[in-house]
Amino acid sequence: MVVWTSAWLHGAAASDDVLDALQTWAETQEVRACDADLAARLELPGPQESPAGPALLLAALRKAGAGNGELVLPVPGDARGLGGSSAFAKLAMRVGEAVVLPDAGLGLVPQRVAEGILRWTAFEIGDLPPAEHLPIGEAEHGMASAMREAASALIDLGVAKQRPGVREEIAETVASRPAPRWPQDVPQRTLRILQRATEVEAILWVATDDAPGGALSASAIRGRTEALRPLFDAVRAARRASVTEMVRVLADRASKP
Repeated sequence: MVVWTSAWLHGAAASDDVLDALQTWAETQEVRACDADLAARLELPGPQESPAGPALLLAALRKAGAGNGELVLPVPGDARGLGGSSAFAKLAMRVGEAVVLPDAGLGLVPQRVAEGILRWTAFEIGDLPPAEHLPIGEAEHGMASAMREAASALIDLGVAKQRPGVREEIAETVASRPAPRWPQDVPQRTLRILQRATEVEAILWVATDDAPGGALSASAIRGRTEALRPLFDAVRAARRASVTEMVRVLADRASKP
């Protein structure tokens, strides 16, 4: 949503391309505003009305003066990008992801409301602190370093020994994630980093999913969590930086004659 809406707003993608790309995540996309006042301003359905389709959201973003979007991936203990304890921040924290559109003062939070249905709720967010900038190279290096530092912890966990089919589990986890389409001009480096982040995340989920009959003690689980937290954080940082770089490149190319 961040990359494709930014591409469309900068003239680097057609609206049909955006709508088609969103279907990768759910066949049906719904949109509504969080309250009646915002619904009236954006000409979107309110919380008590039947949701609209994403085409109406694109028109609302254009009308609101939206520009470059930002990806937010909050987790407990890290609420950067949310700006306090608003309704937007609370829902984004619960879901674990959100879109911020600073120029329009809007935030979008996706929720799976049923099988194959993804609902986007628009919030008025006002002024938020500037997003922390992390260069793409630094994010890539940080993920690689965190992976090396966590390697000994992963070995200590004995994941492969406890689960003989661990490689297959990792491959299946990676394959199960949607393979989204991207605008034509996004840098290949960002796509490689996103793919690597998906692979590392799959390793992490397998490492933290205890095999039947092999339950760890409470202290061992705490130790494992502490050992792997930096790598989880590095994966989130790499994703945010990759999306930010995609948006930057699309905006730069659109501004050139």
